[in-house]
Amino acid sequence: MMYVRSFLPWIVYAVVPSGSWQWGALAALVVAIASIVVQTRAGRGADAITIEIGSSVFFAALTVIAFADPDSGLHPYSAALANGTLALIAGISLAIRRPFTLGIAKQTTPREFWDLPEFLKINMIITSVWTASFVVSAVAATLIAHAGGNVAAIVTVQVAGLAIPIVFTKLYVAHVEAKVKALFS
Repeated sequence: MMYVRSFLPWIVYAVVPSGSWQWGALAALVVAIASIVVQTRAGRGADAITIEIGSSVFFAALTVIAFADPDSGLHPYSAALANGTLALIAGISLAIRRPFTLGIAKQTTPREFWDLPEFLKINMIITSVWTASFVVSAVAATLIAHAGGNVAAIVTVQVAGLAIPIVFTKLYVAHVEAKVKALFS
C-alpha cells in the first residue's frame, strides 16, 4: 500500500527504542531520502511525494537536534512534534487545495478522472481525515508526554494515528468505486 511507503520513515522512527532517538531520527531521515530518490527515479512528481519531502525536512532537523543534545527537552515530545508536523503538511496541502493524497491517488486512478471536481473532493475528504488524525495524535502524544511519557501509550497513539486513516481511506475509496461502478452498470 502506497500510504505505508509514504509513512515508512515515521514508522521507522516510532519503532526505534526511545533511548536511541537520535539514531531513530537518522534512520528515518535515510529512509525518507531513499524513498524520494526511488520514487523520483520512477517518474513520480513532487505531488506524489509530499509526505516524503516533509519527512526529510522534519527528520533532518530532528537528527541535528538529537545528536547535538541527546538529552534535549524536545525528546519526550518528539512523537507529538512528528504528528504535529504531519498535521501541518496535510493541513497546508488542504489549504492550497492540493491534498497530499491527490498525487498518491493519481498513481492508481485512470487519467480521465484526474480533472473531475469529484476526484479533488474525494481527496480533500480523505486528506481531511488524515489531517484530523494527525491533530488528535499530536494532542494525545503531547498530553501523554506531559504526564510522564508512557511509551506504550505513545506507541498506541502513533499506531492508531496511522491505522485509522489508512482503514478509512481503503473503505472510502471502495465505497466511491462501488458508486461509480453502479452508475455505469
